[in-house]
Amino acid sequence: MSGPATTRPPIPGPRPPSAQPTNSGPPKTAKPEASRPIGISRGRITTGQKIGIFGPGGVGKTELCSLLEQVGIIPVFADVEDSTKFLDVLRADPSPATLEELRAFLWTVPTMQDVGAIVLDSATKAEELCIAWTLANVKHPDKPDKPIRSIEDYGWGKGYTFAFETFLLILGDLDACARAGKHVMLTMHDCTANVPNPRGEDFLRYEPRLQSPPSGKGSIRHRVKEWLDHLFFVGFDTFVDETGKARPGAVRTIYTNEQPTFWAKSRSLEGFIPYKRGNPELWRKLFNLENS
Repeated sequence: MSGPATTRPPIPGPRPPSAQPTNSGPPKTAKPEASRPIGISRGRITTGQKIGIFGPGGVGKTELCSLLEQVGIIPVFADVEDSTKFLDVLRADPSPATLEELRAFLWTVPTMQDVGAIVLDSATKAEELCIAWTLANVKHPDKPDKPIRSIEDYGWGKGYTFAFETFLLILGDLDACARAGKHVMLTMHDCTANVPNPRGEDFLRYEPRLQSPPSGKGSIRHRVKEWLDHLFFVGFDTFVDETGKARPGAVRTIYTNEQPTFWAKSRSLEGFIPYKRGNPELWRKLFNLENS
């Protein structure tokens, strides 16, 4: 099922920002030179789709990804938080426990002949691996001998930027999987974020639980949202009990478009899809496999 392993070069770490150049850029009269000829083309480009799924714990994000096999797309899981132990799925064995192990596994995915999708379960945990690697390998930019025990020890905002740059390495590996025709799926836990509202009162919104400092600089959460082709929110529907309070129900729904209370987006789907146990309707609609 898999091809020969590919030797992984050493993982480069984030570098401290360099000093700003004294000039303002290249001479405005200089003609830009490309390293290769650039022409034009037309038509759809076929690559793997990049899909994010987030929601509360226990809502069935991992199970939903496993249902790909029912529509003929075999997924392999990079299960960094042991979420698949109750499912009969292909997975990295043993589970990647470090950033180096995770990236080394992702590099082998494009060579897997029968695999149609790679599932990173979860990106929330993968971010923790990036932070652990950053703390162990990236020195303080101004005080190289200073012990680094937390992301805050780098100084205001700097640690988040270093972790962001480390996480970009994972996205680059997943881009290579997509270029090889493998669908890329990220599961993520959820969190609530306060949303400033210039037209009225601020409100809360469900977003993927990924790093997002208040300054916006080094936000892995926003970068992943931009990077994805689809971001689906999976939630339990609520009902109002006899006292007038909202209570979570047992019905699950997959939302494909953003609402004031949660993030979501899709390049091809609209509305919502009921999430029934064992039913791969989302994948049939997304991949135009209605007869599967």
